[in-house]
Amino acid sequence: NNWASGDRQGEEHYEQVMDMIDRESDNSDSLEGFKLCHSIAGGTGSGMGSYLLERLNDHFPKKLIQTYSVFPSWTDQSDVVVQPYNSLLTTKRLTLNADATVVLDNTALNRIATERLCLENPTVDHINSLVATIMAASTTTLRYPGYMNNDWIGLLSSLIPTPRCHFLMTGYTPLTLVGEATTSRAMDSEQGIRKTTVLDVMRRLTQPKNIMVSANTRSRSGCYISILNIIQGNNIDPTQIHKALQRMREKRHAEIPFIPWGPASIQVALARKSPYLPHRHKVSGLMLANHTSMAELFERMLNQYDRIKSRNAFLENYRREAMFEDSLDEFDDSREVVQSLMEEYRACERPDFLNFGMNDNIPGTPNFASPQR
Repeated sequence: NNWASGDRQGEEHYEQVMDMIDRESDNSDSLEGFKLCHSIAGGTGSGMGSYLLERLNDHFPKKLIQTYSVFPSWTDQSDVVVQPYNSLLTTKRLTLNADATVVLDNTALNRIATERLCLENPTVDHINSLVATIMAASTTTLRYPGYMNNDWIGLLSSLIPTPRCHFLMTGYTPLTLVGEATTSRAMDSEQGIRKTTVLDVMRRLTQPKNIMVSANTRSRSGCYISILNIIQGNNIDPTQIHKALQRMREKRHAEIPFIPWGPASIQVALARKSPYLPHRHKVSGLMLANHTSMAELFERMLNQYDRIKSRNAFLENYRREAMFEDSLDEFDDSREVVQSLMEEYRACERPDFLNFGMNDNIPGTPNFASPQR
């Protein structure tokens, strides 16, 4: 469970892993980018994931890199005592080397499994089923392309205003577990929402109970930077989308606050459902959103890191690795990058955000002296 150990192992197996990646990329007709799935709290997902992320960035500088990153629960007691160290070091790499990061929060995933799916003791398979649902829905317009929204960069470019503010939250409705028998209470709930309309789906997507990040999206200061709703269905009339958006503008504008310096609009992409799987609902939807409340996640991470770093606790295992033999400056550098990321998300809430950082040297941002991607 040591980030430095995972990073070292990534370096040891680099040639073998990149040989497989090169072979697959060479066989691709039109390679757009890479998707990386990992956890940021353990050793392999954080350390080796970070190493692979950096090497992919160097090896394929013009290709997109999107990650599905599982963030740990900061409220429950963890078996990994060094998860604040691992998470901080990984978040620095996600900030500097990824083009988009879909945040999957263990706290929110367990809450949804317990409250929405009515599971008393959610298992790893249940949580993975939720993650798989999100991943499948987020790529459905690429796998079943239509006339619009059939390229990856087009989906992401509208969600990310600046290179560093690329941490996205997700929401999904209606929620079901594929291939699992649910409780009678959950089945009753599902029976009630089978005839789901486009308006019902779009209205539910922004409700906190359906969002898979444990951040307060209804705070007074928090606001949406961008929202993309991917509506899945085989016979959806586009006029239903326009009517749903109009209704939401009329009745729910105050409940969906947007940034004061950009357009306040919900973008919608239509997608077909998979022809290979049975579906309980005619219409379902995924929300990909960029929200300033992401700063709460980074603040919790920094607080947990400061708590154990102030005592220099559990650092001996890191010093045993070559990367930290001489100094522990990498921790301070990573903290500085995450701190500035949190401040940038908070600055998005202000009308003068476009002037943010004009006179400051923000850690991790490119300048003329040290060009980056």
